Amino acid sequence: MAEAKIGIIGGSGLYDIDGMTNVEEVNIKTPFGEPSDSIVLGTLEGQRVAFLPRHGRGHRTSPTEIPARANIFALKSLGVERIISVSAVGSLKEEMRPLDLLIPNQLIDRTKSRVNTFFGDGLVVHAAFAEPFCPDLSDILYNEAKAVAPRVHKGGTYVVMEGPLFSTKAESHLYRSWGANVIGMTALPEAKLAREAEICYATLACVTDYDCWHEGHESVTVEMVIANLQKNVANSKKIIRSVVAALPEKRGCQCPRALENAIITARDRIPPKAKKDLSILIGKYVK
Repeated sequence: MAEAKIGIIGGSGLYDIDGMTNVEEVNIKTPFGEPSDSIVLGTLEGQRVAFLPRHGRGHRTSPTEIPARANIFALKSLGVERIISVSAVGSLKEEMRPLDLLIPNQLIDRTKSRVNTFFGDGLVVHAAFAEPFCPDLSDILYNEAKAVAPRVHKGGTYVVMEGPLFSTKAESHLYRSWGANVIGMTALPEAKLAREAEICYATLACVTDYDCWHEGHESVTVEMVIANLQKNVANSKKIIRSVVAALPEKRGCQCPRALENAIITARDRIPPKAKKDLSILIGKYVK
């Protein structure tokens, strides 16, 4: 099967990447079902990349229904080592205006209906997640975004809510009291699964609105979100191309060793089915 070291997960409004050549589509079956859509493999800036629309082309899948485990597992099976995620978010701070971009460095998990690990059923793994985004990939993403977009913020906390409905005003004010910067619906469980897959993960968060806390801002509507997101799509595509061109060949972060000391289950007690199904995740540690 063709391989790519760079994965791109497109959010609302981002269903393709301009400039890809030698394009082919692959359909991958995983132990966790099928991904959101066919994965598009191609060459971008001289690098092989794998593009996956998170919600499926035509935006058919709600945030809770996204087959995140299948998505990350499929990208891992193609050889992906880094994932650039694009996500629409609402702002929780006055200075973070609609159409701004944020490269977050922290997450707060407010989801409640999503499976957030590849493991279980006799295999216990506790990976570190204190820094949920790869710092090296995030730095490159920030530097390249600065050269393209007028307002880019480095670092900040992304609250991940369940959706698909937007926040109540009480919830929005609560998250502001926590010091969170933006709110969205898709960074988790993606970031957790990417860590378990030893894949670097960073997010380009595109601010579409002020959520519902802002008294001088009309209530959030889907139309508003999509209209503002479309304005950011062109910049997102330019940034992705720049990041792909700027990535070094080798990774110097801790992400490639996330499971090194994380597999708690005694090796002789790990179920054979788990060893077989999850070999691309644990094979270098479990024979």
